[in-house]
Amino acid sequence: MIRDLLAVSRPLSWINTAYPFAAAYLLVAREVDLPLVLGTLFFLVPYNLAMYGINDVFDYASDLANPRKGGVEGALLDPARHRGVLVAAALACAPFVAFLAIVGSPWSWGVLGVSLFAVVAYSAPPFRFKEVPVLDSVTSSTHFVSPAVYGVVLAGGAWDPALVAILAAFFLWGMASHAFGAVQDVVPDRDGGISSIATVLGARGTVRFALAAWAAAGILLATVGSPGAWAGLLVVPYLWAAWPYLNVSDADSARANRGWRRFLWINFACGFVVTMLLIVFAIRTA
Repeated sequence: MIRDLLAVSRPLSWINTAYPFAAAYLLVAREVDLPLVLGTLFFLVPYNLAMYGINDVFDYASDLANPRKGGVEGALLDPARHRGVLVAAALACAPFVAFLAIVGSPWSWGVLGVSLFAVVAYSAPPFRFKEVPVLDSVTSSTHFVSPAVYGVVLAGGAWDPALVAILAAFFLWGMASHAFGAVQDVVPDRDGGISSIATVLGARGTVRFALAAWAAAGILLATVGSPGAWAGLLVVPYLWAAWPYLNVSDADSARANRGWRRFLWINFACGFVVTMLLIVFAIRTA
């Protein structure tokens, strides 16, 4: 069961939610304290167990027809395990959420509530936002941006235009990433009767939407000044990964999986560069 829970939580993606929270909180609070440590642990494992566990349980029927499921891109657990996954996700999250509620404020409760609602509503009925085109990308982006917003609010940070622009660019990046990831599933999603941004816009249209959103994110970052503006250049590797599929057809959309796998590794490389830029920012503003 532990092995199954580990697979369901998709360890390759843990950093994508823990890092935004930890970076945002640390840059505001400028100290390592218990809320930072426990908040980072929450967004590292329990949050991902809930997000991907709920997804794998309620997408089981359609995932059976998806050739890329059953590995690092999504587990295929026996239905007998599904109840255990949901219970484990709830139990893993509960103590962290309780602690964060105690140390937080009404504003932080609201942000965390939105974040957790997005985790559930994306996959679980009666919401199933993942089957509402465009809202699916909005909700998916919320999964990754809300931890950063929560980090700022929990640490008592002040809002300014530059911070808003950075978070808006991050949100556009999240929407683009989800949309591009959906391209490879156009055929199995349609066969399974599942709607998504990609099934509605088509593979070609969705790739172009992702390219436009990534480009917009880069342009938005260019307005925030150094060193943040340098992060705008980090959209280039994502544009490079998606560009070969600019004219991909729906029937041939599965080949976009190659670009998606490149995307996963690009995240780690860009994450390193973002870390260096954050260190420069922290030194300048110390």
